[in-house]
Amino acid sequence: MKVEIGVKALGANERQAEANRRRLREAGWVAVNLLSSPGSGKTSLIEAALPRLEAVCAVAVVEGDVETARDAERVAAAGGRAVQIETRGACHLDARMVARALDELELGRPASGWGLLLVENVGNLVCPAEYLLGEELRVVLLSTPEGDDKVAKYPEVFRTADAVVLNKMDLAPYLDFRVERVGRDLAAVRPGVPVFPLSARSGEGVEAWLEWLVRNARERLELRKSAGA
Repeated sequence: MKVEIGVKALGANERQAEANRRRLREAGWVAVNLLSSPGSGKTSLIEAALPRLEAVCAVAVVEGDVETARDAERVAAAGGRAVQIETRGACHLDARMVARALDELELGRPASGWGLLLVENVGNLVCPAEYLLGEELRVVLLSTPEGDDKVAKYPEVFRTADAVVLNKMDLAPYLDFRVERVGRDLAAVRPGVPVFPLSARSGEGVEAWLEWLVRNARERLELRKSAGA
């Protein structure tokens, strides 16, 4: 019975996620699901990305946390448009939560022609991997203070990644973090996934990731449009 309930819940979530994706596509938006452990620097990366992204497209942010609106407040202080989801104990966002956030954001067709919706998921490397939100792209962050063994310990979230960001590389010289070990573990669970070492704090490496993000987001949007999906 527990398995059946779980399957039904995930099925309902997938249907809502597809509805979210269709709603966003029809309005010219592409959602990006950012996943990581707590404290990996997702919000800092969004803050660093905002001015660069806003030069090429519209940007909106959905922040997911168990409690508080602090991350949404940070994004707003950086000039971004953001809405906060407080899960009140849930360890992940789900598609229904994101649908309500879309209602609040009231995303219309951007004047620039297209837009990026950055969804910062709840900090967790386990639960969020199973829940689609309506995203076109999944980016998983791993920060150097967490250690270089997380891909092997939490393979499922990395198995679903379209790209992996190695954040806080400015701290790597002071830590026992081996990029080559991360690369070997990724090759075992997600061969060929692009990896972007960077520092959201210093800005080094951020531009390369953003170039990949913009290019792939636009390609996904055009592909969906041409397929009518």
